[in-house]
Amino acid sequence: MTETLGLRERKKRQTRQLISDVASGLFMQRGFDNVTVAEVAEAAGVSTKTVFNYFPRKEDLFLDRYPEAVELVTRAVRERAEGETPLAALRRLFLGMLREGHPLGGIAPGYEVFWQVVQDSPALRARARELVEEFEGVLAHLFAEAAGRDPADPADPAPRLAAALVVAAYRAVYVTSIDRIRAGDPMQDVLADRITLLDRALQAVERAVAAF
Repeated sequence: MTETLGLRERKKRQTRQLISDVASGLFMQRGFDNVTVAEVAEAAGVSTKTVFNYFPRKEDLFLDRYPEAVELVTRAVRERAEGETPLAALRRLFLGMLREGHPLGGIAPGYEVFWQVVQDSPALRARARELVEEFEGVLAHLFAEAAGRDPADPADPAPRLAAALVVAAYRAVYVTSIDRIRAGDPMQDVLADRITLLDRALQAVERAVAAF
C-alpha cells in the first residue's frame, strides 16, 4: 500500500511539473495574457479540469514554486539547530540557496525573461503581490510559534513586524539584482553582490528585531 501511494504521489508530482513546464514555455513565448488554460491543457496532453486540479488559478501555473518556498522556510525555522534563532535559520537558508543555485534563489540564465513576463502582465503582478503578503503571514506565524506566542493575538505586533522586515529586506535586495541582470550586468557579479547584500540586510533585521 505504501509503495502504491508513493508511486501515485510521484506521478502526481510529475504531472504537475509537466503542466507547469509546458505553461511556462508558452507564457515565455507568447506572453501570459495571450495564452489560455485550454491551450496549456492541450499542449500538456491533459484536460482543462486536470490543470485546475493542480493549479486553481492561471497565475499559479507560472508562479508555481510558492508552495515549495513555504515548505522550505517552514522546515528551516521549525528544524533549526538548538540555540539558533529563526532569523538566523532563514538567513542560512536564503544564502545557501543562492550559493547552491537553487531555482528559488532567482539568479540564473533566463530569469530576466521570466521577470519580463511577470512585468508585462497585470494579472501576474497582482498575484505576485498577493503571494508576498501570504508569505509574510506565514513568516509571522512561524515567528510567533517559535517564541511561544499566539499568532492570532492582535495585541502582539512583534511577529508581524519581524516578518515584514524580513520580506522588505529580501525584496529590496532581490529587485536590485533583477534590475541589474536585466540591465546586462554579469551574472556572477550580481550573484556575489547579492549574497553580500542579503547577508548584511538580514543581519540588520535580526538586530532590529532583537531590540523589540
